Amino acid sequence: MKKLFIFTHLFSGAILIRFALSKLFAWPISVEAFVEMAQPLGIDPTFFRVFTGVVIATVVVGYFSSLYLVLRDKHLEGGGALTFVKLSNLLGVGVMSGALLSEFFLRTAPKVPLVLIASAIVVFSAFNLFKLNEVRGLRQ
Repeated sequence: MKKLFIFTHLFSGAILIRFALSKLFAWPISVEAFVEMAQPLGIDPTFFRVFTGVVIATVVVGYFSSLYLVLRDKHLEGGGALTFVKLSNLLGVGVMSGALLSEFFLRTAPKVPLVLIASAIVVFSAFNLFKLNEVRGLRQ
């Protein structure tokens, strides 16, 4: 189980680094996408892009911090470490669900690779949450 937790946290964090950087450093492809997605909302695309970049960067930090806790088996001790890992995965599910909604409702046509990546992260994080509840049950 530990190897699966390591893989899912490493995969999710590593993939999302690229997306956080593209938003925070205003890569042209990201700027274009946020101009398109901000238009239906009537908000400033730069604010929307930077805010999204900060949120995704927060998720990346959460996944890599959770990876550290999993590698050190701290999540098995329960308490704050287990709660942190659960909250990191819950945040990942929420943010990637928002990304999926944005792809389907704010773009003229969803980008299939982005939908697949966000879906994979949602599935991995949901799986982690399910298995982390079993870890808690083993401790009791």
